[in-house]
Amino acid sequence: MNEKNEPIRDASILGVPKMLILGLQHMFAMFGATILVPILVNSYFGEDVLHVQVTLICAGIGTLFFHICSKFKVPAFLGSSFAFLGGFATIANMDTGIFADMSNADKLSYACGGIVVAGLLYLILALIIKLVGVKKVMRFLPPVVTGPIIICIGLSLAGSAINNASTNWLLALIALATIIIFNIWGKGMFKIIPILMGVIISYCAALIFNALGMTNADGSAILDFTNIASAAWVGLPKFSLCKFNVSAILVMAPIALATMMEHIGDMSAISATVGENFIEDPGLHRTLIGDGLATAFSACVGGPANTTYGENTGVLELSRVYDPKVIRIAACYAILLSFIPKMAEVIGSMPSAIIGGVSFMLYGMISAIGVRNVVENHVDFTKSRNLIIAGDIFVCGLGFSDGLTFTVAGTSITLTSLAIAAIAGIVLNAILPGNDYHFGKDAHVDANRGLDMIPNLHEDTSYKDDEEE
Repeated sequence: MNEKNEPIRDASILGVPKMLILGLQHMFAMFGATILVPILVNSYFGEDVLHVQVTLICAGIGTLFFHICSKFKVPAFLGSSFAFLGGFATIANMDTGIFADMSNADKLSYACGGIVVAGLLYLILALIIKLVGVKKVMRFLPPVVTGPIIICIGLSLAGSAINNASTNWLLALIALATIIIFNIWGKGMFKIIPILMGVIISYCAALIFNALGMTNADGSAILDFTNIASAAWVGLPKFSLCKFNVSAILVMAPIALATMMEHIGDMSAISATVGENFIEDPGLHRTLIGDGLATAFSACVGGPANTTYGENTGVLELSRVYDPKVIRIAACYAILLSFIPKMAEVIGSMPSAIIGGVSFMLYGMISAIGVRNVVENHVDFTKSRNLIIAGDIFVCGLGFSDGLTFTVAGTSITLTSLAIAAIAGIVLNAILPGNDYHFGKDAHVDANRGLDMIPNLHEDTSYKDDEEE
């Protein structure tokens, strides 16, 4: 076992049992946010129309789709996208035309139809990149744009971490402290699974507190096992086919403009974390195709849109295990859980305070990666153009907390804050003079990290000494 905290790029050197544990850690990282999307969507419709089991299997299969399209090179997990929540809320409230007297289940099907079209828009952008080349496209996405967007991705999630943690600060602090302790002072395997240890130890603490009669800040029980008792051990996900309507498409499809920009930011973040240029190899067009197909497939069977998950990028940074095989193991766990309702409810019983404590670390880590992106690419903030671009991205990304809603052809469309920030950054970078960034000029610059500073990057020899020992 390596004690030098060098990155592990081939997890097979750790052995199968440890790889399974690492996959479990990634599964826990994505689980809270992934199942939160159907919970929120169901609150808009007033009934259970977007099912957790369908969401889980779509996340797992979508992740495997993505890995196939990206040549099994990119360590990304695809979970439920929050960007489409505004669209779901809009369609849930539509009561004119064909939507008058329509059941909520049918409304969801039409919303999913709009998401299918949104997913197909990814393929159009991928085709453009393939035809004109990634260099011409990436000229509009230099580090002065992608870095601040990555920072906004983490900071925009900060409120969620606080809200979850505030339900029980003691549990949240136990989870956070455990992660810090194992990450800084952990030895061997424990050093690379700090998230999982934080979840396990804080959940054990929750069991003890619950047994002692302690409650959350609002007086509710720390743990609720009601759903676990009533859930079956084995059950098929409740799939439903999507339906298409122009009004629903106009609501959902434009959101793809936001999620595609987020995808590019996430690819930059993962590249910065791992120290490899995934935008060039396997190529941004391939990752876009993977994300788009995953989103379209999920919506076809009644699931939410998928997106690359920043939570799992944070796990990569903390664990220093960059092997995509570990992510695929997590995807298989998600698929397996979708057929075990009782187990899904056990994990779903995790107190939100624990999710908040874990998120404290993960969300902050995402923003820190954005800062590193800017620093290691030597973005010159003595230039006014760079200050203007970064400043406007921050204001848009953090200021438009509820997004921006406007009406097109009588249909309300909402752009998320991250979409607004991405659009603002791209437009300003394109029109302001002085853009001296050229993609492909330096390999380590394009990967958003100093590759020459990482030993043994281009050959999997990081742990030969440890194996010999």
